[in-house]
Amino acid sequence: MGKILFLCLVIVFATLTACDRKTPGLSGKPITAVEKMPAPDITVTALNGDKLRLFDLKGNVVVLNFWATWCPPCREEIPSMMKLNSVMNGKPYRMVAVSMDEGGKPAIEEFFRTSGYLLPAYTDPDGKAAAAYGVTGFPETFVIDKGGVIIKKIVGPLDWSAPDTISSLEDLMK
Repeated sequence: MGKILFLCLVIVFATLTACDRKTPGLSGKPITAVEKMPAPDITVTALNGDKLRLFDLKGNVVVLNFWATWCPPCREEIPSMMKLNSVMNGKPYRMVAVSMDEGGKPAIEEFFRTSGYLLPAYTDPDGKAAAAYGVTGFPETFVIDKGGVIIKKIVGPLDWSAPDTISSLEDLMK
């Protein structure tokens, strides 16, 4: 029994360490969401049911955030994301906060109602958007420039209202 467990662990480790940016994702397609590469086009659904296609946002700096209501680090960064949205109002900027909650729209709306938080939230019910970006945990955020190129991938929470973060995003808008 011990040898079988050891062999399984070796196989899992070898598989994980062999993965790189050219390795196919879970969908069997190469993961193309890497810095300095064009952002994969995705379509997500707003809470009001409208569809949003990422390619339609070209000309804007996009903060594409994958999160979940049950995720403590996600909750930690939401107030700063709300401040960022307020500062960027009227500028060529869009936040696309894609909730990965299994409960979908009802879970997100309940979270916003009870927490007092509010983000431009979208759902990815079939997981295709998260798979296209190779999302492995939450929060994961991709900063996309006006031309549709991924400038930065951020794993974990960030203070989005920090002056240097705001300045960097404003520089991308020039």
